[in-house]
Amino acid sequence: MHRLAEEFFNWSVIREMFPGLLTEAVKNTVLLTVASFIGGVALGLLLALMRISRAKALRWPAAVYIDLFRGLPLLLVIVFVGFGLPIGLGVQFPNEPFTPGVLALSMVYSAYIAESIRAGIEAVPRGQMEAARSLGMPYRMAMRRVIVPQALRIVVPPLTNELLALFKDTSLLAVLGTRAGGKEITKYARDFVNGVGNSSPLVAAGAAYLVITLPMLRLVAWLDRRSKAGAR
Repeated sequence: MHRLAEEFFNWSVIREMFPGLLTEAVKNTVLLTVASFIGGVALGLLLALMRISRAKALRWPAAVYIDLFRGLPLLLVIVFVGFGLPIGLGVQFPNEPFTPGVLALSMVYSAYIAESIRAGIEAVPRGQMEAARSLGMPYRMAMRRVIVPQALRIVVPPLTNELLALFKDTSLLAVLGTRAGGKEITKYARDFVNGVGNSSPLVAAGAAYLVITLPMLRLVAWLDRRSKAGAR
């Protein structure tokens, strides 16, 4: 037990991680999550609208994109964007590796978010569209002012789940390397382990994730209960 405590719960080692664990690792993880989620929602909404469009020229590209990125491993997409594009096409991303990391996460999560939004749009009663059109609204205006706002309220719980998963998946961006002051939680902890030869930093990293994810899980459950209560 003493060896276990010394290896995984060495408080003197964990104390050395502060304040960097908060001021660098947690801060960068949150920034990566927020930026990727905003990009994923924006692209996902566009894909969802294309997916339900009456025009095949819009539906098919959206369907192919969604199926493609839902079927590819996230790590492979990260490596392709971060290393494949710069090597193969000579693409130079600003603010590396933050920008390619956010781009890769946004591309993949937009596919999942698009399906959630599409399901939310299809869950809105058809009478809402018919009522809007009877008032003289064009189709696009009815979608923008009537259908999409209602759909977004429906998909808040699943979108919060996607945000939670995205927060944890930022740990995969460590494969792209880091710049000074740019480490996320997992990379910060791994480098600390290599420096001190002790596994306690990994336990501290796990605790940092849980401090953020557990309240989010409770929020998802509350939103889900509220959504179900409002549907009755």
